[in-house]
Amino acid sequence: MSLGKLYGVGVGTGSPDLMTLRSVNVLNSVDVLAIPRRNKYSKSVAWRIAEPNVNENEGQERLFLEFPMTKDVTVLEPAWAIAMAEIGQRLLEGKSVAFICEGDPLFFSTFGYMKDKVEVAHPDVEIEVVPAVCCITAVPSVLNKTIADGQERVAVVPASYGLDVLPAIFKLFDTIMLMKVSSVMPEIVTLLEQENLLDNAVYVSKATMEGQTIITDLTTIKNDKCDYFSMVMIKKYDRAGILKGKK
Repeated sequence: MSLGKLYGVGVGTGSPDLMTLRSVNVLNSVDVLAIPRRNKYSKSVAWRIAEPNVNENEGQERLFLEFPMTKDVTVLEPAWAIAMAEIGQRLLEGKSVAFICEGDPLFFSTFGYMKDKVEVAHPDVEIEVVPAVCCITAVPSVLNKTIADGQERVAVVPASYGLDVLPAIFKLFDTIMLMKVSSVMPEIVTLLEQENLLDNAVYVSKATMEGQTIITDLTTIKNDKCDYFSMVMIKKYDRAGILKGKK
């Protein structure tokens, strides 16, 4: 029996109509939908986005997999091992499997870990990635702000992993996209105040999702527990438009 094919399918950041035609076609054609969720009691965010575009396909399996929201590797490794065993079994049976990802499969996604493990355990399995709209383009789109223009430099930073380097990043880059801000908003607001960038920053929660929120005065949420699906976009405009009008 030939091996099945593994797909990493990005479904975008929230709105089902932002899914690509390719992602919809793949999800409706595979034998197995691998659907990640935090635990067995919570509904998968990725599945909530994808579900309106997925038909009741005869014989198609919906395989829910638990991935705890933690940085603790001792908790994550067993979850990855279980998921790998479930997906690997189906690939060995010759079934095609689509791992559904909120956002893009190769940008801060659980699929990246699964892809690496499949490549090691089953090197002959074909893997295809279906890209998608991710937060780095979704947030500027709802703000109607250009990510980069002219000679602007862009940084994408998970804020909770490197508060100590943010002052240097603020100086070096013109557009800064701060991810994973929910647990460190007090520190971020303080740093922005110190760098005189508070008026240049906008907070976006659940971009393109139901319940989307945009806040331009970050001091009003400085001490709040912010949503997990939130970002801060900082736009300095120092080098914006420098190429406009030039041929």
